[in-house]
Amino acid sequence: MKLFTFKKDGHDALGIYTDAGHIDMETTLENMSNHAIFKNVMDVIRGGEQARIALQSYVNSALESEKAVFLNEDEIEWGPSVTHPRKILCVGLNYRKHADETKASYPEVPILFNKFDNALTGHKQKVVIPKETERLDYEVELAIIIGKRAKYVDKEEALDYVLGYSTANDLSARDLQKRTPQWLLGKTCDGFNPLGPYLVTKDEIHNPDQLTLKTYVNSELRQNSNTEDMIFDCAHIVSYISQYMTLEPGDVILTGTPEGVVIGMPKEKRVYLQAGDEVTVEVEKLGKLTNYFVSC
Repeated sequence: MKLFTFKKDGHDALGIYTDAGHIDMETTLENMSNHAIFKNVMDVIRGGEQARIALQSYVNSALESEKAVFLNEDEIEWGPSVTHPRKILCVGLNYRKHADETKASYPEVPILFNKFDNALTGHKQKVVIPKETERLDYEVELAIIIGKRAKYVDKEEALDYVLGYSTANDLSARDLQKRTPQWLLGKTCDGFNPLGPYLVTKDEIHNPDQLTLKTYVNSELRQNSNTEDMIFDCAHIVSYISQYMTLEPGDVILTGTPEGVVIGMPKEKRVYLQAGDEVTVEVEKLGKLTNYFVSC
């Protein structure tokens, strides 16, 4: 199932993408006299597997009874696929070829840093380039969405705690990132974590460690790799983090970016993102996430 968030009358509303189109689930459930449940994506996440199964049943019934209310895709105001995570955790240098291009050693354990929810934004939204950076870079990433509380989880069971996956762009202001040994400043400026357009539940993803990732800047292909190049796979990442902190439903984990980022190019060829650029990041089976870059 593909869940998404859209703006409706000033609040975040739940949508479901099907082969028939984009369903306004809030209005659809009202038509089915079930208006008290599943107002938004966080309701589904917190409800876990039972909520997913129930929601799928409602979707099927709405389509069969022709009570489904569809949105015009061109008029959707997209929100991030997860709207209120307690934690946004990121893994640095997790692709072999990305480490190679930046001349960095392969890490022996996952390198963790964080973003905050001010960085979240949705598909087709504008991202304002901070005044203080001249080196804004893109990073396509597979995002893991946690579905149930995880603590001291074994690797063999780690994916049982995952609800699904999203496409993400770990935008990075390299000059701010490198200003100090801590990366935070360059990683969590406003709008620096586009997420979506969909939260795709894990039943639709056979193997998250074999998915193609791509980035296009103004339609030019910049990144083209596969999650099989990750140093630490998805199960390892979830298990590792759970040894140190409790993962909660709705927590988002960005799993790293592959080769092809601007900072990995020879200095004379580096052209960082500018106002007017359009960036699309894509993860196989999860959808394309596009954002437009503007000046302050």
